[in-house]
Amino acid sequence: MKKRKKKSRRAVDEGSYICPTCGEQIVIPLDPSGGSEQRFVEDCPVCCNPNVIQVEFFGVGEPARVWAEAE
Repeated sequence: MKKRKKKSRRAVDEGSYICPTCGEQIVIPLDPSGGSEQRFVEDCPVCCNPNVIQVEFFGVGEPARVWAEAE
């Protein structure tokens, strides 16, 4: 009987940005079903300051562009 490998999250399901306040790299889950351009506010899990996160999705297999600005 073969052992099944755990299904790991693909790199295209995650993105990262640098918090403009504390400088930490933050990894976030990405959901392309929300549209090719997304914008939302999320608190930094390190310094708790709010950031405006922007995500752009491109073609299949291409990494998304993710960046943040302080709110």
